[in-house]
Amino acid sequence: MAKPLFSFCNFAIIIIRIRIRNQLFTIMKVGLFFGSFNPIHVGHLIIANHFVEFGDLDELWVIVSPHNPLKKKSTLANDYDRLHLVNLAIGDNLKLRASNIEFSLPKPSYTIDTLTYLSEKHPNKEFVLIMGGDNLRTLHKWKNYELLLRDYQIYVYQRPEYDLGELKTHENVRVFEAPLMAISASFIRKCLNKGKSIRYLVADSVMDYIKSSGMYS
Repeated sequence: MAKPLFSFCNFAIIIIRIRIRNQLFTIMKVGLFFGSFNPIHVGHLIIANHFVEFGDLDELWVIVSPHNPLKKKSTLANDYDRLHLVNLAIGDNLKLRASNIEFSLPKPSYTIDTLTYLSEKHPNKEFVLIMGGDNLRTLHKWKNYELLLRDYQIYVYQRPEYDLGELKTHENVRVFEAPLMAISASFIRKCLNKGKSIRYLVADSVMDYIKSSGMYS
């Protein structure tokens, strides 16, 4: 009678190992939403939430860039303050995640370098680049943009005032009609500098932290 029990145990162990192996090799589709988020506002959150709720993404990572090569660094608030604001804004949404991955990478930050690093570090994840239509139009100015188009899918949210250009027909580019709000981080900073309220432009938790910390004052 011992032999059937032994065989059953071996069978159970094999099943467990197969399940673990399948979990390890399950490909998760992750959207990467890069930005300065200086600060993050409700427009950013609406776009991020739209892609995880209405697209085919399993998760979306909001990647705080320490230095955008196309922007002046002097306009940026402290890296970790901006990261903290993103965490506050996301709250308990399990489909969204704040990421500081670029903080430890060489600067200035280039998207192709970050994607290459993440792809090597997370072989069980398929990374998708998320950008606005204005960025797609100027993508040819990005470092190694040909590799981005060749190796990664790019999800673009259409901005009515921008022509997407020739790259909109590329096989790895998908255009989405996401709800947009005409809000900019620069406008929010101007409001703060003039002592105006930013209520409803950012999450309440973000507004409270900005007030208490004196950011952008």
